[in-house]
Amino acid sequence: MGHEDRRLAVLRAIVEDYVATEEPVGSKALVERHGLGVSPATVRNDMAALEEEGYITQPHTSAGRVPTDKGYRLFVDRLTTVKPMSSAERRAIATILDGAVDLDDVVQRSVRLLSQLTRQVAVVQYPTLSRSTVRHVELVALAPNRLLVVLILSTGRVEQRLVELAADLSDDDLADLRSKVMHASVGSTIAAAAAALRGLVPEREGDDVALVVDALVDALSDHRSDERVAVGGAANLARYGEHFDTAVRPLLEALEEHVVLLKLLGEAHTGGTVTVRIGHEGPYQQLSATSVIATGYGPGEEAVATLGVVGPTRMDYPGSMAAVRAVARYVSRILDES
Repeated sequence: MGHEDRRLAVLRAIVEDYVATEEPVGSKALVERHGLGVSPATVRNDMAALEEEGYITQPHTSAGRVPTDKGYRLFVDRLTTVKPMSSAERRAIATILDGAVDLDDVVQRSVRLLSQLTRQVAVVQYPTLSRSTVRHVELVALAPNRLLVVLILSTGRVEQRLVELAADLSDDDLADLRSKVMHASVGSTIAAAAAALRGLVPEREGDDVALVVDALVDALSDHRSDERVAVGGAANLARYGEHFDTAVRPLLEALEEHVVLLKLLGEAHTGGTVTVRIGHEGPYQQLSATSVIATGYGPGEEAVATLGVVGPTRMDYPGSMAAVRAVARYVSRILDES
């Protein structure tokens, strides 16, 4: 291989060894462990060149080298082959997520699963209502003058409202009201559906229509979930004792602030891209010793929210990227079917 390729091979070996052993990596260990097919002197030269170019650095207390943010970046961009999940891991994902009873449960289980698979802190944003659409509306007559209004959104969220009517409603009137309401809202975004439903109520045209529309608009405007995230696996940070002041403490503080976590996760990208932000590339200076691996999830090709893992920069990038991608795909499939 050319010296460029060999240098990359040395960098890859340093990243993998440092992540695995938690020890700065020396040239002797590299030659012994990786048998790079060249002399120790050549490896030392390669390491000197990598250090000069800013891909690795020497921590002051040690003879070995550790990757810099720039080194991890090159590793993630050029050297990482995202290893597919093992069939056992895939089965575990299916088993855990298939048992979920509703959207909140899916989020809670995803967070637990991600933190177990990656041994990092997992963060899952609740699907934001503002981007979801109305999938279905059902009006169920519980009595001639009492309706159950059921609203189902594309995120799988279900809202129910009881409506006491001013007068008894005939089956024909109910069917008529149902088709009007469906026509106005299904397939539309929250905002558009609310506007169209309000348009169904010309000046006090029959109080019952107004009552049903009010109930639906109320259900649509229930935006509580917009800024919520679930966090799991904070205890995994105990593995990073040597980075307590630089990475662990700032991250523990950030876990309290949902707005900070949402900004860390970043925008939900469609199309299954997994984004990796390393160290100083993130939005917060105080979290510059932290990396984030995140991706969007949602029904079909639509990303309605983001999930990912956060941890010190010394993390298993290929494994974590694979887990984030696999869990997001599975959650998306569940939302697609619900």
